[in-house]
Amino acid sequence: MDKRISTVGSSTYQRIKRDILFGELEPGAKLKLEGLKTRYEASLSTLRETLNRLASEGFVDAPEQRGFFVKPVSRDDLTEIAELRILLECHALELSIRNGDTEWEGNLVSAHHKLHRMEQRLLDGDLSGKEDWKRYDWEFHLAMIEACNSENLLSLHSTLYDKYLRYQMLVLTFRGEEAAVEHKQMFEAALDRDTEKAKSLLEQHIRNGLTHTLEAMA
Repeated sequence: MDKRISTVGSSTYQRIKRDILFGELEPGAKLKLEGLKTRYEASLSTLRETLNRLASEGFVDAPEQRGFFVKPVSRDDLTEIAELRILLECHALELSIRNGDTEWEGNLVSAHHKLHRMEQRLLDGDLSGKEDWKRYDWEFHLAMIEACNSENLLSLHSTLYDKYLRYQMLVLTFRGEEAAVEHKQMFEAALDRDTEKAKSLLEQHIRNGLTHTLEAMA
């Protein structure tokens, strides 16, 4: 998930990427430029540039001379994404706990508070605002690792997280109290600077989410 300033080009990029992530542009769908031009009110050159960028990031397929297609999904792809996320995010978490200062702690407390409040709404039966829910989830996971002090690591993680998010949105179901408890435990371990416990909890959290999503895909 990006925090880029919205120019015309980046706005088109954000809108198309959002529609891919949330399943409004379905996996495998052909992305016809004329239709996209009307839908996103963008020029053909902007659309080509945007789709090529999304292809380079792995959200769009661009087979030679065949146009553009939304990247298909598969169980094997999801599993690989989850394994890569574990590698990157656990490493980033270790660095972040080592480097994190009081400001990092404050940001983490704020991020967890917002996510926890949203999870309580979901547990109470209010299933509206799925984008807010996933945004708060993203902000919490980012807050955990943001003090790793590596722009390259954060950029790679952001792309992987979005790929993982797309699968979750396609089979949108909330894991409930289990996921909320996992977030709270990770949060507390990070604040306690218990690196190994925090990493172990994070890995289990991602694996539990993977299992849940794979079962929903069946």
